[in-house]
Amino acid sequence: MVNQQQNNLKNKLKKIWNFIWKDDSAASWFVNVILAFILIKFVVYPLLTLILGTGFPVVAVVSESMEHGLHEGSICGNNFKEFPESFDSYWNICGYWYEDNNITKEEFATYPFKNGFNKGDIIILWRANNKNLDLGDVLVFWGPRPQPIIHRVVKIWEETDSNDVIEHHYQTKGDHNEGSFSGSNGELDITEDRFVGQGLFRIPYLGWIKILAVEFLVNLGVMSV
Repeated sequence: MVNQQQNNLKNKLKKIWNFIWKDDSAASWFVNVILAFILIKFVVYPLLTLILGTGFPVVAVVSESMEHGLHEGSICGNNFKEFPESFDSYWNICGYWYEDNNITKEEFATYPFKNGFNKGDIIILWRANNKNLDLGDVLVFWGPRPQPIIHRVVKIWEETDSNDVIEHHYQTKGDHNEGSFSGSNGELDITEDRFVGQGLFRIPYLGWIKILAVEFLVNLGVMSV
């Protein structure tokens, strides 16, 4: 009796295994998608959070503000019909802002993501604080919108509060933008309480899965941004 039950259990597990990994049906594909989501959501993501020290270890780039090519015919406030994408081309048009803010071409060339990155890329983050965040690093921080902003650090300074505690302040700028934006929760004066994480490396294009899914739900009226 016990052996029969064990054999039945083995047969059921074998059928489940074959259904998940060997079946080419739509139902099997759907189950695989669900399992992948569960694995990423409840295993991979929490593990990355623990290892990388940030609650947002993976973010999708949802704007063109860090691109080094044309967007709607413009880059750094200048309009072009054509624009050859290269570091030298970018610096010839956008470099004046950095030079006016005491950042040389040679310095910029040593920065992480010196050629920027594109909408639809995935950026892997790790913890950001005053001990590991340097000029030129890519910072993800909370701004005026529901989604965090991902821009480059262009200025760092210290201030002492009324209790003689030193506070670190940061200014950022999108590589593609003409300058830093101001206003409530702008990027002219960012403090550590607004940090999400620091850009570590990029995975091209993979973020389009999330972007297209969100746009689809927004068009259906299921969610808003």
